[in-house]
Amino acid sequence: MSVHLLHFAGTGGQPLAMNMAMANRHGLIAGATGTGKTVSLQVLAEGFAAQGVPVFLADVKGDLSGLVQPSEISEKFAERLARVGWKDYKPRSFPVLFWDLFGKTGHPIRTTMSEIGPLLLSSLLQLNETQTGVLYAAFRIADDNAFLLLDLKDLQSMLHWMGQHTRDLSAQYGNITGSSLAAIQRRLLVLEEEGAESFFGEPALQLSDLMQTDFSGQGVISILDARKLINESPRLYATFLLWLLAELFEELPEVGDPEKPKLVFFFDEAHLLFDDAPKPLVDKIEQVVRLIRSKGVGVYFCTQNPMDIPDDILGQLGLRVQHALRAFTARDRKTIRAVAQNFRDNPNVDVEKEITEVGLGEALVSFLNEKGAPIPVARALICPPRSTIGPGDTEAVKQRRESSPIKGKYDAALDRESAYEQLKERAEKAAKEDPEKKKSKTSSSRQGVGEVFYKTIAREAGKLVFSTRGRKIFRGILETLSKG
Repeated sequence: MSVHLLHFAGTGGQPLAMNMAMANRHGLIAGATGTGKTVSLQVLAEGFAAQGVPVFLADVKGDLSGLVQPSEISEKFAERLARVGWKDYKPRSFPVLFWDLFGKTGHPIRTTMSEIGPLLLSSLLQLNETQTGVLYAAFRIADDNAFLLLDLKDLQSMLHWMGQHTRDLSAQYGNITGSSLAAIQRRLLVLEEEGAESFFGEPALQLSDLMQTDFSGQGVISILDARKLINESPRLYATFLLWLLAELFEELPEVGDPEKPKLVFFFDEAHLLFDDAPKPLVDKIEQVVRLIRSKGVGVYFCTQNPMDIPDDILGQLGLRVQHALRAFTARDRKTIRAVAQNFRDNPNVDVEKEITEVGLGEALVSFLNEKGAPIPVARALICPPRSTIGPGDTEAVKQRRESSPIKGKYDAALDRESAYEQLKERAEKAAKEDPEKKKSKTSSSRQGVGEVFYKTIAREAGKLVFSTRGRKIFRGILETLSKG
């Protein structure tokens, strides 16, 4: 079906309609600061929600909470509506859930160390190759010994225990040096200082809470308050979004090309995903972005410069909304020429010239037609959103948070028995044993992976079983290219 999802008005007053079935082919919103990227993102989010598609987006400037309120039609606003020719425009609010990794301005979001896995964690901690190898060993040792890595103190305890048994562990898991363990522990302390402690733990986020519709069938828009996160820990921001994307890829079933997406996912400040990221991680991001569309998930990147996105990913983006770019330097002009080449030619549009001339609320637009081919680039006016532009009224936002259907579900952190308690108990028992008994126990206590697995099932039935299997599958997906 074709819908006026974007509410663009093309040259000559003709609306530009994108086929909803193509919306899981991903997209890009780009342009210099102050050219209207956030409003375009808001218009897109509204369009998806109105069609019953849940949306997840990060609010990096605090400008998107206005989605909870209808817009107010001022004289200037009315002039804009007349200019774009949107005759049936009606202000309205949208169903919103507020989230915050720190739990201050929305529902807290948590996940476990095991679910993050060593690949993303090593990137988050900026470890070198040797340190990354030791971190992989830590996760493998935890799996083999049924130690649960749920939060920061679990991993810190695990590394401390490994430091006490480096000789025995190195024989089976490779060289484990005290200097590498100490370096990882120092990075974890920095991460804790940045406030990441609240992110690792339980209850872990259930993806179904991001994929809701309301009683009227509208898609619920989940807004992550990322203001503090992106200022104080931008690498944690990027790691969280990558983890969430990977979790969606792992858990959602294959659906092929549905009539409309099951979820649309916006990455704002997308350059943070790729800045200083090791090539294996970039390769895995490209792989997940390429494959996740078959799960019915559309991924939309928002950034100042389209060249922030690697070419292998840029080539997969069906929707292009290009706001103005500035040409102050030779490098800027080179970028503009490269961006112009990413559009399908239109004899009536000189992309390289007009990309510097489009005004506020205008953009060069291209998307896929019903056959999956890109339409020729068009210069278009962006119709205004139906909700409030900018931050919502404080009281309205507060009321929406208080009336959340999942209020109380994630508020209280859980601290069940995990590696920290397991290793503490093991140390206390070892301290009570005489040397001969301890030596005998050490020689006979090694367990096979299969034995540990079945003991884990017996002790941690239900959810833990699937979580354990799930994180191994997740790591396998992320490590496919590395094994190559």
